[in-house]
Amino acid sequence: MKTYSAREENIRRQWYLIDAKSQVLGRLASEVARRLRGKHKPTYTPHVDTGDFIIVVNAEKVALTGKKLTDKFYYHHSGYPGGIKKTSAGKMLQDNPTNLLRKAVKGMLPKNSLGRKMLRKLKIYTGSDHRHQAQCPQTLEL
Repeated sequence: MKTYSAREENIRRQWYLIDAKSQVLGRLASEVARRLRGKHKPTYTPHVDTGDFIIVVNAEKVALTGKKLTDKFYYHHSGYPGGIKKTSAGKMLQDNPTNLLRKAVKGMLPKNSLGRKMLRKLKIYTGSDHRHQAQCPQTLEL
């Protein structure tokens, strides 16, 4: 018996639409990362991008449980001494809710060029409108 290995020219990608309204951030991000990676398909191959395109709408209505709005922080550093910055999850949800979901999904993907390629297939929008009607996305219930 031989092990199946997917090839780039044989991969069929679908478009899925997910409504993030009242979805818990971590649970939503893990399912999105799983579908971007292609782990839901029987043709999954770890070193090939076999995942689908994901459109997430209503990103500003994602839910955080507990006290995460005030107590969860995202850090980044400018590279200079004393240049550490922190932003609370609540502030990030107000200012740019697409970044909150994108950071959550990015942390669940591989940390290499394949992971960056997978992240490009994620389209996140605030509000219920998106620009991908021509791709005829299927609605995905989580």
